[in-house]
Amino acid sequence: MKNFIKDFKEFAVKGNLVDLAIGIIIGTAFNKIVSSLVKDVIMPPFGLVFGEKGFTEYIWTLQEANLDENGEVISEAVVISYGTFLQHCLDFLIVALTIFVVIRLFNKLKNKAEDEAETSVPTPKDIQLLAEIRDLMKNQNEYFRDNFGKQ
Repeated sequence: MKNFIKDFKEFAVKGNLVDLAIGIIIGTAFNKIVSSLVKDVIMPPFGLVFGEKGFTEYIWTLQEANLDENGEVISEAVVISYGTFLQHCLDFLIVALTIFVVIRLFNKLKNKAEDEAETSVPTPKDIQLLAEIRDLMKNQNEYFRDNFGKQ
């Protein structure tokens, strides 16, 4: 049990847990922004083009609601809410596109930082050391091949 607690403390202190929590919080806030953008900015013009009602009100009624003589609902209507579905699909596309653009930008920056020939971005110390080790091993292999290779 001590090892478990020690490992968890190490995990939490390293920042992995904090990074994950920050990512979830930012993702949740971003989802609210995208949902509002789609619901409040993008969909109203679509609703205007297709009719006077909001886009989420577009439904396909499979079965009407059953009412008794007092007007109370006996059984709910069975409907397919295709307007809401299309709105959620648009939400997803915007979030997916945004995440794609951000990851693509991070990958470009990462590749640029790892490129030894690129001098505008300083190469991280660990990558620099690995490159030096690779070059030393390459020189050592050439030396052994030239001096002790095929005779």
